[in-house]
Amino acid sequence: MTIHKTRIYFDHAATTPIDKEVLESMMPFLTSEFGNASSVHWFGQTAAVAVEKARRQAADALNCRANEIYFTSGATESNNTVIKGLAQPGQHIIVSQIEHPSILEPAKIMERWGIEVTYLPPDSNGLVSVEAVSRAVKDSTVLVSVMYVNNEIGTVQPIAEIGRLIRELNQSRKQRIFFHTDAVQAANYCELDVEALGVDLLSLSGHKVYGPKGIGLLYRKAEVPLQSLLSGGGQEYGFRSGTLNVPAIVGFGRALELASKNRISDTKKILELRDYLINLILKKVPQARLNGDSEHRVANNANVLFPESEGETVLMLLDQAGFAVSSGSACSSGSLDPSHVLLALGLDATAAKASVRFSLGRGNNKKQIDNLILALLEALQK
Repeated sequence: MTIHKTRIYFDHAATTPIDKEVLESMMPFLTSEFGNASSVHWFGQTAAVAVEKARRQAADALNCRANEIYFTSGATESNNTVIKGLAQPGQHIIVSQIEHPSILEPAKIMERWGIEVTYLPPDSNGLVSVEAVSRAVKDSTVLVSVMYVNNEIGTVQPIAEIGRLIRELNQSRKQRIFFHTDAVQAANYCELDVEALGVDLLSLSGHKVYGPKGIGLLYRKAEVPLQSLLSGGGQEYGFRSGTLNVPAIVGFGRALELASKNRISDTKKILELRDYLINLILKKVPQARLNGDSEHRVANNANVLFPESEGETVLMLLDQAGFAVSSGSACSSGSLDPSHVLLALGLDATAAKASVRFSLGRGNNKKQIDNLILALLEALQK
């Protein structure tokens, strides 16, 4: 197999490199301006001002008030806070079967705590229908959580339509339904306006938008009665205790600002590259099949089934050749179990394990894709 000296990254759904402008914004707070944002002296207040600037940048990206943004350690914490902090025993929540594990695992815990959970199945393309949500609603329903963009197959869910449905239902309900979306994979390519989407809660992660790891946020509409997971010093308006990670917060704010600014141009460029990649794969490997919806699909995702192959073997051979791809969620890819997302689409375990995810980013180009295809063809012949 041909080995490329320069390693090429096609796994942006797992994480993204930090943008140079983001890193520059962080550096003062990693060096000279190192204060604790809760301190009253100059160092602390300099940090506090920077945190509030980042909060405004995030609020601008989401079209919400700054005091509705809560910084967390990442989307896993944000998602756990939503699932564990809203429903009470005897109440009902709705999630889709293809959510990230940071939604599904807490939901299983909530079932043990006496909360009823409905797991909505997607169609064969990974779409959760508005009608399915409507049918699942009960008098006791307090929360609906449907991810904006699936991290494995890239399917874009009809979030605004579900939001409209829930607003309509709430007009005649005693028990209000709150609507949450995990928007981690959407931030670079999809509209994040929380008013247009009709969401009450939204989770984001810094390292998926060319920002730092270890930082995320939860948008929480002011009237949502959410319980805090972390008690202590009362940071984040008393909702999320813990010393603020100032450098990461500053970088996250800048990353969201850049994502909003570059969304149209990034989407156009990466969509062209993604389609170029898919067309080449389907041309060179006629038996290959695209997993997920071909129309309602985020710009950078191509999840492909290669029959009679082993996805893990293909990605290891590609890694040896210098190309980074994935077989599914990076958060659980160490597992030998087939993807729960692909199983929910109706694939059997063998087909699910024969699937590979390619996710593109700002640094990719056609020449890299051409070289990837050559390496892929070699890997499939092994």
